[in-house]
Amino acid sequence: MNRRYTLFAAAAGLVVLFDQITKYYIHEKMPLHSSIPVIEGFFNFTYIRNPGAAFGFLATAPQAFRAVFFIAVTVAAILLILYYVRRYGSEEPQFMLPLFLIIGGAVGNLVDRVRFGDVIDFLDVYIGTHHWPAFNVADSAISVGALLLLYEMLRKMRRSG
Repeated sequence: MNRRYTLFAAAAGLVVLFDQITKYYIHEKMPLHSSIPVIEGFFNFTYIRNPGAAFGFLATAPQAFRAVFFIAVTVAAILLILYYVRRYGSEEPQFMLPLFLIIGGAVGNLVDRVRFGDVIDFLDVYIGTHHWPAFNVADSAISVGALLLLYEMLRKMRRSG
């Protein structure tokens, strides 16, 4: 792997590290379902456990099914991204940072699923009584990576079309 990929892999590792450090701190220092206001009326640290995926997807499915499903899907996604990086990375370096952000986030949440059977979420953004579903650093990396990936794909389409 060349230097560029080593740097992107390090970025993914930093996402996993930061994600796991923040989750460890929340898990150790806050009781489950407690909140600490950060910006009153807009943002709290709120410790919750999410047995599902984004927005609680499959949260009510049997635990054994969720475990196998989420671990398999995450591993498959990581393997597909790594295949793409190996096959096309040198031809399309603009996609590497977004893909490694997504991998870092996926691994961060996978660690939680393997350790706990669910994911620790704690970033709670809201206005009044309207709350965005709580999320974490890994979710943020996946979202930012997906937005950057979409941006790069649109740029590529404009250049070629």
